[in-house]
Amino acid sequence: NKQIRRYYNDQTEVWFFSLVDIVEALTDSVNPTDYLKKLRKRDAELNAYIGTNCPQVAMLTNGKNRKTLAGNAQHIFRLIQSIPSPKSEPFKHWLAKVGYERMQEINDPRQSLERAR
Repeated sequence: NKQIRRYYNDQTEVWFFSLVDIVEALTDSVNPTDYLKKLRKRDAELNAYIGTNCPQVAMLTNGKNRKTLAGNAQHIFRLIQSIPSPKSEPFKHWLAKVGYERMQEINDPRQSLERAR
């Protein structure tokens, strides 16, 4: 029931989503901004990944457009993997399942064609 702010870039045709909103939805944290800061501080690889790959995107915040740390689908999946929360577990299981299926398709391309039918 949480609202996730998002922005569609017409030039690149990519959706961006607020990382803080995702943290709030998955953790029920009272202060999701601090939660994300602490998460990044504890996980140096995540911090480097977010710092390098996730742009600041203008999104509507309290009635005004403000720069917000955002990520595309790939960035969000990386963030979700780092969140120790029961709400993130279904996503982690789904990512593991899809990753495993993709590895099977690489070994046997017929499986990809069968899945598409």
